[in-house]
Amino acid sequence: MLTRLSIRNIVLIEALDLDFAGGLGVLTGETGAGKSILLDALGLVIGNRADSGLVRAGEPKASVTASFEFSALPPAVHAVLEDAEIDVEPGEPLILKRQLKADGGSKAFLNDQPVSVALLREIAPALVEIHGQHDDRGLVNPRGHRELLDRFAGGDVAGVEAAWKDWRKAQDTLDEARARVAKAAEDQDLLVAHLAELDGLAPEEGEEEQLAHARADMQKGEKLSEDLSALQHLWEGSDSALASMRGAARRLDRIAGEHELLAEALAALDRAVIEASEAEEKLERAAEALAFDPAELDRIETRLFDLRAAARKHGCQVDDLPGRMAQMREDLAAIEGGEEQVAGLERAAGKAALAYHQAASALHDLRRAAAKRLDVAVASELAPLKLDAARFQTSVAKLPEERWGPQGMDAVEFLISTNPGADFAPLAKIASGGELSRFILALKVALAEEGGASTVIFDEIDRGVGGAVASAIGDRLARLASDGQLLAVTHSPQVAARGRRHYMIAKSSEGTVTRTSVTLLGDGDRKEEIARMLSGAEVTDEARAQADRLLEGV
Repeated sequence: MLTRLSIRNIVLIEALDLDFAGGLGVLTGETGAGKSILLDALGLVIGNRADSGLVRAGEPKASVTASFEFSALPPAVHAVLEDAEIDVEPGEPLILKRQLKADGGSKAFLNDQPVSVALLREIAPALVEIHGQHDDRGLVNPRGHRELLDRFAGGDVAGVEAAWKDWRKAQDTLDEARARVAKAAEDQDLLVAHLAELDGLAPEEGEEEQLAHARADMQKGEKLSEDLSALQHLWEGSDSALASMRGAARRLDRIAGEHELLAEALAALDRAVIEASEAEEKLERAAEALAFDPAELDRIETRLFDLRAAARKHGCQVDDLPGRMAQMREDLAAIEGGEEQVAGLERAAGKAALAYHQAASALHDLRRAAAKRLDVAVASELAPLKLDAARFQTSVAKLPEERWGPQGMDAVEFLISTNPGADFAPLAKIASGGELSRFILALKVALAEEGGASTVIFDEIDRGVGGAVASAIGDRLARLASDGQLLAVTHSPQVAARGRRHYMIAKSSEGTVTRTSVTLLGDGDRKEEIARMLSGAEVTDEARAQADRLLEGV
């Protein structure tokens, strides 16, 4: 709840520090004393649009600070702060601050940390509800009606949301599979043609490197062919050097035993023959490796060209062609088995859709039943608030399927009819300012057990009524405030008498300077203020006596 409001240099308020407590607090004062300034200041700190005209004349800037304390931080506030990575320790107050410059611009802070005004605006609904003559938020805004009805009904909205997410996930998976199969089917003829082309080519991994080496060797052989031919002539035939060496070795072998030098010569000659034989073998192998065959070179170059052209066509390396072929086979198999896969996903999506429809339909029925109970509860509050001819209706209408969502299949809106026989219409469109506030009060009473903002403010809800109606309003405000905090700006002594704490707003002038002040009244001053509200400018003894009776009756 709101525990402290500090205002500096806002319009007629120079400096003001107000402490608040639980229960019903009432704010009174003469017309023009500045009650609206307090609400404007509080509006600033919960994210309302900054208007530099609010800065007190002659001052460079203004500020408003509001402190809220909770036994546990509201879940909606906790979620927003967690997303913004702002830590608030358990039991620590939530301190909102807004600074406004006279030349325009503003800054926002939360527990001394700079934050965006949007963040203040996002957490505001869980902190403060302000209902006034021109209320365009809170209970008047249809966007919140479904959530209020759900809290009243106690429906399983979380279960519906989970079923919705399961359905959307299943449907998205199905849509993706259908798109893949459709795309593959469009490409099927092209895939078949490409695969047939590659099958005919039959590329092998590593083949490009082998062919490139073979081509390079053949190109070298073409350059070395004359030298290789001459060398082969030297080493081949009966009159070659090697043949002569072998013949000499055979002749020397017959006489080597006659002298040791002949044996040594034979050994040396044998070694030379072995070395020469190895050289001959290597020359033969080199000749084979470097053999230049124009037809084979042409075949190798044609094969390389075909492989590389195919690689360019499919946007890959030559060594990747076998893998690309495998992928094409998989794609074709997917087309053939795609219908079966899609059929399975259609069954899963249908099952998820049915689960959502059942959960949302159950929630719809629960909402319809709760709407009737809420209509009865609100209707019982209208007559005491001088709205005898008015009727209240909670509209629960099924939306077309394309508008179903995680909160179900319903549009919920609170409607009223203020005259017999008149059609029902939205709250904000048909009710006058005073009627609207009283309708909101009736709704708040009917929904009292369902929670809401920690602090609720009614601005002149009793405008234009008095007597028994004002007493009924005061009674209901007090009931609403019994387990929370409610502040009421009022002109009614019957409402003021029900307050647990009474603040008087006054305006004073010193020369050309006008100031607004707020005072927490004690018992005696409070009786005097209520007597003033009863009698007007001159407070009479009769008014004081009536004020005593009002205060004693609460």
